[in-house]
Amino acid sequence: MTAPQQTKPIEIPRRGLMLVISSPSGAGKSTIARNLLEADSGISLSISVTTRQRRPSEIAGRHYHFIDRAEFDMLRDSDALLEWAEVHGNFYGTPRKPVEEAMAAGRDMLFDIDWQGAQQLQEKMAADVVSIFILPPSMTELQSRLHRRAEDTEEVIATRLANSRAEIEHWHEYDYVILNDDLTAAFDAVQSIVKAERLRRDRRHGMFDFVSKLLTEQPVL
Repeated sequence: MTAPQQTKPIEIPRRGLMLVISSPSGAGKSTIARNLLEADSGISLSISVTTRQRRPSEIAGRHYHFIDRAEFDMLRDSDALLEWAEVHGNFYGTPRKPVEEAMAAGRDMLFDIDWQGAQQLQEKMAADVVSIFILPPSMTELQSRLHRRAEDTEEVIATRLANSRAEIEHWHEYDYVILNDDLTAAFDAVQSIVKAERLRRDRRHGMFDFVSKLLTEQPVL
């Protein structure tokens, strides 16, 4: 008996989306972002530039491009950054060229940035942005996570906690808000958002040609 022949799934050309995930430091955005990149080959991480020092667990060119202040100012002043922000005394920014190339090719770009950067992306490319804010279950748990991470000094942790309340106040500016009291559930929610946003009509420009051909097709009787 001949096995049924499998047909190749129909792929509708679409424009890539810009997935922005923000949270106060320690709320879980970096873990969720890392898990998403490992689980979904259709998403690429937008590698930001930053003037802060590299942490022991970070790899240059993979987590960030670590540059000095003079180079950062040059990129910002030449409009080579889609967004930039000063966070905890350090500067961060998103290089424009790799993002625009990926979007045009239909690849989704993931942004692990704060609310300042998210606002700038919304202002420049609102139709392409899907924004998610991750909330911690409590401020006590947020403090515990920062200590368990064991990558920052007590002074830095105190600064991050002091700034976290101001960051959380911007939760209502995002498309989606997820409470990260359970990492698996929070990650599943992010995946569901990505699947739904990829199906939006206004992103699937190839659907016009597909429907046109569908309507002119004559079934074979």
